[in-house]
Amino acid sequence: MVLHTLHALAGVARISRCLVVVAPGDAFADADDARTSVAQCGGATRAESVLNGLNCLLELGALADDWVLVHDAARCLVTAAQVEALMQACENDAVGGLLALPLPDTLKCETAGRVAATLDRSGKWLAQTPQMFRVGALAGALQSAARDGFAGITDESSAMEAMGLQPLLVRGSAQNFKVTYPEDFALAEAILRSRTS
Repeated sequence: MVLHTLHALAGVARISRCLVVVAPGDAFADADDARTSVAQCGGATRAESVLNGLNCLLELGALADDWVLVHDAARCLVTAAQVEALMQACENDAVGGLLALPLPDTLKCETAGRVAATLDRSGKWLAQTPQMFRVGALAGALQSAARDGFAGITDESSAMEAMGLQPLLVRGSAQNFKVTYPEDFALAEAILRSRTS
């Protein structure tokens, strides 16, 4: 999945460097793209891994005002066009933003395995990645959240929201889903095959 993701990102000319964050000791091989490097600085949580990756980027020469795209490799179906659309929408934004989709389904609240309520889905979006913010601002938001053990931080946008900011929602694609359940692998494979035929 990581390699499919890197292939899509390699198609975005405006990305100057790609850092793959893996767990310490992970044997993930270096990618064959000169713009891509691997850092064994992953943490116990997504938020910690992202913060460690941002610190690594700063050590490698990134500036606090540089934009960074954070992407979850489990969303291996992202396309270069989707990444470009996010970059174009956010490049002049004061905060940054994320790919997302308006919630299409009826949303239920559950108690003990039974429906407790139907929730209003208007104005609700499904967050995706990549998410695009300034390196320094995102690092600061995650450092602040680290003091509380990253409580309530489920993605980069939620860290920025905790700082009182309102990230931009940029319409993503239903095909940019997170490979999570066993049946997702077959669907992802079918989509990837359809793109190469």
